Amino acid sequence: MRIDVRFSDRVGIAQEILAELARRRVNVTAVEVEPPHIYIEAPTLGQDGLRELRSDLLQVSGVLTIERVGMLPGARRSMYLDALLASQADPVFAVDEAGVIVVANGAAVAACGVDEKGVTGTSMQDHIRDPALMAALIDGGYHLPVCEIVMNGEPYMLEAMPLHEAGGNVAGAVMTLHAPSRIGERLNALQNYDAGGFDAILGNSPEMDQLKQRATRMAMVDAPLLITGETGTGKELLAHACHLGSSRSGQPFFALNCAALPENLAESELFGYSAGAFTGALRGGKPGLLELADRGTVFLDEIGEMSPYLQAKLLRFLNDGSFRRVGGDREVKVNVRIISATHRALEEMVERGQFRQDLLFRLNVLTLHVPPLRERAGDILPLADFFLQRACAQASRPPMRFSAAASAALLTNPWVGNVRQLQNVVFRAVTMTDGRVIDAGDLELARGTTPAAADAAAVDTLEQAVADFEKDLLTRLYREFPSSRRLAKRLGTSHSAIANRLRRYGIGSEAGQP
Repeated sequence: MRIDVRFSDRVGIAQEILAELARRRVNVTAVEVEPPHIYIEAPTLGQDGLRELRSDLLQVSGVLTIERVGMLPGARRSMYLDALLASQADPVFAVDEAGVIVVANGAAVAACGVDEKGVTGTSMQDHIRDPALMAALIDGGYHLPVCEIVMNGEPYMLEAMPLHEAGGNVAGAVMTLHAPSRIGERLNALQNYDAGGFDAILGNSPEMDQLKQRATRMAMVDAPLLITGETGTGKELLAHACHLGSSRSGQPFFALNCAALPENLAESELFGYSAGAFTGALRGGKPGLLELADRGTVFLDEIGEMSPYLQAKLLRFLNDGSFRRVGGDREVKVNVRIISATHRALEEMVERGQFRQDLLFRLNVLTLHVPPLRERAGDILPLADFFLQRACAQASRPPMRFSAAASAALLTNPWVGNVRQLQNVVFRAVTMTDGRVIDAGDLELARGTTPAAADAAAVDTLEQAVADFEKDLLTRLYREFPSSRRLAKRLGTSHSAIANRLRRYGIGSEAGQP
């Protein structure tokens, strides 16, 4: 039984309470004094004995109440502390001012590679084997920037939090080790929290439906994937959807634009670097994206811009999954799927000696091609409407709509910048238009960029130019609305007018009708 004796604090009262227990020969196994309480654990004390004991203890001057409790506060704290430490997936050590391990959780014991008796009571230096680092930690009062260590052959990022006594002196520290893969999981959660799968890829044209079906099947195949397509078609969005559709969906996804960084920075970003690799490097080194994404996916955008040196280093990684950090001599092996993307013709670059053919063979195991926006005219207006609604919300504008002329201009524009260009055009129109209807002029599209107007010198008459424009528009829309009635409804005109024009230009099934 465990009891709580509440008292008015005075000198010697705790000894008098314990003396009364001794007089009654009560076996006491634990005592915790937290004025105005003294908690007592007496396993042999029964209910009858408690009644007699209460009567005697209340005779002691200053004793107020005696009540049963389920658990002593210290034992309760110890139980919760053990549970808290056990729930931590990262290794956690509590060390004293000399660096001797006082407490270690299960993950810390596993990281050391020995049993719990071989961890507590030993020096932290015995496990990280870096005397200079431990000396810097102790001398600096455990104030040190996050640095990398190696424990039992595995790299970790070390984070120390000093512990202080009541007088302010350093009494030790809590030291937490973060494995690169765990850091990668947290970074991935921050960077990709709102990224969607295939449902987030807008577009329901036949071309996009076919692409999504093909991508869904390839996502489940754990092999390198190469995505081709013009700039602005959404290759990174497709790559992330393929990651979410794979068996690696619960693991990190990181992207690196090979054209955005010079060779040395791209190398350290992808492969990481070791201690002292270059001036300004973090003490102890830094893991790269490949280590952070272990068991996950790394997306290499603009792979055609990668330097020959990095091409060779990437090829070696694709061969056996191992690499060396910049300035390092230790082999690092990880399990990462590579998805790459480019808008360039890699086969032509191979012929010109600008891209390694053997690397292309390793990257091009699976292939997806994202069609440009001009080849899927059925997606233009739905995408424009989606971007219009989002732009109105971002700019705090009331709902707006496109005029018929604006819709026609959107359909006939070649969209060299694809979806990204369309999004920018719509956003600009929303912010610069005063009214609630966006007209063709508000879109600020370049003049003379439609297929019919591309070769103005070849136009003889106005009638020819109008006919060419009309034919091109009907041809592209007919792919999405393959009947005169559906097409007439889409363009807001009569069925007979559209049927006559389709026959005139030889478009679709109506072309053969009298």
